[in-house]
Amino acid sequence: MGPSLHYSDLVLLAIAASLGIGALVEDATPVPSPMGILALGVVAVAFIGHALFINGPVDDTEDLGAELDLEEVPQVLSPTESAD
Repeated sequence: MGPSLHYSDLVLLAIAASLGIGALVEDATPVPSPMGILALGVVAVAFIGHALFINGPVDDTEDLGAELDLEEVPQVLSPTESAD
């Protein structure tokens, strides 16, 4: 079984592609450099916004309001115990 693309992989590719196309547009046309990058940078921001707010990284909306017990917090993030 080979590697597969997930939604987050596609979002990262879309961000890189939109900024890369912006750079190509400013090189291949008389569009000024900041305008080419800025115009397709807005497209990259739209991809980021969709990935965060429309198709967010949570399994269910009920997960957002649930509180975690101290036992569920990974030890790396837990401020209650010191690493000895």
